[in-house]
Amino acid sequence: MNSATHPDLDLTISRIISPPRSVVWGAWTDRASFEQWWVPAPAACKVLEMDLRPGGSFLTQISENGGEFMPHMRGCFLAIDELERIVFTNSLVGGWRPAEEPFMTAIISLTDHPEGTEYVANVMHRNNADRNMHEEMGFYDGWGTVTRQLAKLAEQQAL
Repeated sequence: MNSATHPDLDLTISRIISPPRSVVWGAWTDRASFEQWWVPAPAACKVLEMDLRPGGSFLTQISENGGEFMPHMRGCFLAIDELERIVFTNSLVGGWRPAEEPFMTAIISLTDHPEGTEYVANVMHRNNADRNMHEEMGFYDGWGTVTRQLAKLAEQQAL
């Protein structure tokens, strides 16, 4: 299932990453690799749960400036299509339980590209106010930074 983007509700980041999809997929789905790029450096990430199946829990923490780890992402995977797509949301938590503060759903798509892999993160929001708030919070800088970090890690892993 492919969903069309809705400019009033969605924010999208895309990038061509030189390694093949299998390498990018591995960097996304391997906990140790994921922790290296999921939050903008120099912050650190800790993956507590990453159950890559529909209904599986997705739980990360963040440490800013070497401080204590704090909650970052608590959500649920909605779809995992090997080497092609990862869909997750913070509107639900593991086991399809409703979340207390739903905010967004993300569709991560990987497709072959002549220069490697086209990586697209489409982040959908329930209303324009949430979309605008996410943009004002620094969506393009934050998601752009972590996408660059993912690309760099995938390129290192492809060597």
